[in-house]
Formats: sequence, C-alpha cells, structure tokens
Amino acid sequence: MREPLLKSTTSLSVIVPAYNEQHLVVPSLDRLRALGESPFLDRVRVIVVDDGSSDGTSAILEQFGRSLADAPAAKLEWTFVRHPSNQGKAAAIHTGLAYADTELTVIHDADLEYHPQDLIKMVKVFLQEPADAVFGSRFLAGDYRRVLFFRHEIGNRLLTLMSNVVSDLNLTDMETCYKMVRTEMLKSIPLVGHGFEIEPEITIKLAKRAARIFEVPIRYSGRTYQEGKKIGVKDGFRAIAAIIRFACSDHVYANDEYGSQILERLNRAPRFTQWMADVIRPFLGERVLEIGAGTGNLTLQLIPRKLYYASDINPHYLTYLQNLIPDHPYLRVGYTDGEKHDSFPTEAKFDTVICLNVVEHLENDLGALRNIFDALEENGRAIVLVPCGPGLYGTLDKVLGHHRRYTKSQFTEVAARAGFQLENLLSFNRFGSPAWWLNGRLLRRKTFGLWQIKMLNFLTPLVRGIDRFLPLPPLSIIAVLRKPRLEAALDPAISSRPESALHWTAK
Repeated sequence: MREPLLKSTTSLSVIVPAYNEQHLVVPSLDRLRALGESPFLDRVRVIVVDDGSSDGTSAILEQFGRSLADAPAAKLEWTFVRHPSNQGKAAAIHTGLAYADTELTVIHDADLEYHPQDLIKMVKVFLQEPADAVFGSRFLAGDYRRVLFFRHEIGNRLLTLMSNVVSDLNLTDMETCYKMVRTEMLKSIPLVGHGFEIEPEITIKLAKRAARIFEVPIRYSGRTYQEGKKIGVKDGFRAIAAIIRFACSDHVYANDEYGSQILERLNRAPRFTQWMADVIRPFLGERVLEIGAGTGNLTLQLIPRKLYYASDINPHYLTYLQNLIPDHPYLRVGYTDGEKHDSFPTEAKFDTVICLNVVEHLENDLGALRNIFDALEENGRAIVLVPCGPGLYGTLDKVLGHHRRYTKSQFTEVAARAGFQLENLLSFNRFGSPAWWLNGRLLRRKTFGLWQIKMLNFLTPLVRGIDRFLPLPPLSIIAVLRKPRLEAALDPAISSRPESALHWTAK
C-alpha cells in the first residue's frame, strides 16, 4: 500500500487574540503579510479578536482594517471581531476558531515575540508528514533567540515537564504560542479553559486523541515586563492546576452525531480490547476488512496481515487511521457504511470481515449482513459481535444509538437470511451484564463513569479467565459466520448435508 499522497500547498487560519496592544498590534499584523508570499499557502485567513481592550487598540485596528482596502493581497483575507469586555485569551481563541475555515489553524499573539516566517517552516511539516499538529519550540536550536529571564525559562521547562509526564509526550516547549493544528481536529476538541491555561489543555487533549505531533525550532524575541509582557507567576500556578485538571479528564471530543466522546471513554479500557482481540484472532485470515474500526484500538491488536482494510464513517477516526498507514504499509483506510453497498471497497475480496458493535446501530441489519456477505470471497468468514439480551436494553443502549439487542436465535435467523452458515456462536462478557442492567435499566444513566471504565480495565485480566463459568447471561455474542462455496449453495445434495446446515454452538 502506498502512503497517502501529500499535497504541495495548503490553507491557514491565523487567530490573533489582542488585548491592550495599541503600540504593537499593527507591526505584529504587518508581519503576517509575509504569509501571502509563501508558495506553500494558497489561502490565508487572519482572524483578529480584540478581547475588550481598554486602550486605543480598537481604534487602531479599525484604522488598520480600512488601510487594507488600499493594498489588497491576493491570498490574504482579514476578519476583525471584538469582545465587548475582556474574557481572556482562551475566549478569544474560541471566538476566532468559529471563523476558521481552512485546513490548518494557528494562534499568533498580537505582539512582536514571535516571527510569522517560522509559520512557513511549520506548514511545510504538514506537507511532508501526516501530521495532526506542529509546535514551534523556542528551546530547540533555532537561528537565534533573545536572551531574557532565567527564572521564566525554568518555569516554562517545569510546566513542559509536568505536561509531558501526564501526556507521555517528549515536547520541549508546551507553553509555546505557535501551535498549528488541523482545523477539523482543533474544532472537534472541547476547549473549556480560560486565559493562558489553554496551552496545556490543547497539548494534553491532543495527546489523549493520539494526535501525531511534531516540533520545529522557532525564533523568539521575548519582551520584558516593562515592554508589556502580561504573563506572571499567577498564570504559572493556573497552568499547573490546568495540567492536573486535564490529566484527570477524558473529555476530548465535542458532542457530535457519532457519539465520539462516549466511544472514546470506552476506549479507556485497552485490556478489554485485548481480550476481544484474543477471542476473535483464531478466526482471522490474511485479507481483512474491519467495519467500524474507530481509532484503531482493535486494528493495532490484529495486524500485521497481508491486507488490512480499516473503515469507519466518523471523519475524525478516518483521519487518525490514515496517519497509521506510513508505519503499516499493508493497511488501507476508507469510508464504509454497513448499510450502503456502494461504500464497501471493491478493489479486493476479503477472506475475513470484522464487524464488532456495528450491526445493532443499523436499522437495516439484514441489508448490512448481505453487504458483508458480498464483500467476502467464497468460504470467507464474517466475525460479528452484537449486544445480547433484549431485557438489558436501556438508556445506555439508547445513547449509543442501538436499535436492538439480540437473542441468539434472533441473530442466527437474520444471519441465515443473509446467506451465511453459522460456524460458531460465542458468549462474551457475562461479567458485564449486571453493571449494564444497573446503569442502563435501574439507574437510567446516559454515560459511562470514567471510574467504571478504569475498573473494567483493571479487572479484565481476572474476569476473562472466569467469564465462561459465571452463571450470568452474556452481554454480547460473537458470531463466526461462513460464506458457503458456490457449489454448496447451488447443489441441493450438498446443501442438505448436516455439516452444511445452519447450526450454532454456545460456549
């Protein structure tokens, strides 16, 4: 599999929070004009957010905006927004992000500490690597930097160290203003911080989203406090509190139609995913299609294969899966909707289709199984996991978008109607049934507690060894379905044999 083709140009939104910068804001904005001359950018949108300035910043920005009409630039677009009162840097970024409509977004402070020419270096990384974010580091070896406060640098390095501990990154400069992120990803992250604590929030949430982050050295001309520097000791303590706060949070997806935040919380139990992978691994072939791959937690457990096609309908997940390709050349990624036959890959027939926790989300489950049947080569297998026990259906099923829970006989019947022969039917996760009933039926909860997911992850090594002996109904069933050979399907004598008839084995 070839790596995805990288483009030669891209587009960039620059969010400029401005608060009481009447003397520096215009020179700072003038520096951004250099972006319009870059051959790597085909469009640049500068979004200036006046965060309720109380000096002459607002009047100066109005005058600057009028001057732009006299010297228009082909690639540059300017947008000016004003807050009626000061709300903090994070609020200005939130406002500016709503106007960002380009592939990439970066923040540029309205002073003269950073050099916009360095943004071109950061853009080039996106054109050369499958990056989700690029940070400009003031502490990597750059062309030059202004020598200033030793204690200020120690504070920055301490905050970076604390952030690295909780995010498991090896950044050199977490507090840098220059964080360039794919706009779609940045908009999908719920940013809730105020003021300067947005820096650790963006960093930690990108890490929890498993974003591919790069660093490049940038120049830095820091200001003294006499020259107008605003960040102080209190902001440092707020940053420490923010690091602790966001280290304990898994709120890394904004609410969307795909239920990304709920599914992300379920992904916080990697040992459970490992258990699921170990159960289905013996049934896998070498040419695999996975429907509903998510962020690849199961995918990474089941590769390598000669061909592994990971698919989903969530664009955030597809972006993440695409970034796995350079390190896994046998991996292909694409959009596949189980109910839409024409969305299935056509360039190959598969000997295995994996479809875990997907069919119950689809109104036309029979149509989805028939589409899976068509994607398989003769004698290929479909491995399908669905929730078991209609009596367990409750609020958790509703919030996850489940249309149904199956009995064993119900699912074997719909599988037979789709043309499959049932090779095996496995009961899975009896231990989880009481907790699901308690939360979804009795307490009628609409989310999973983070502590519950962590407890599930902690107990999984013990549970998987005793699960089959528990006198409880399974929370899920795993069906191993076989697509019969053509001669078996056409020959009544063959199809009437006991070994080719529909059957199931409970384990």
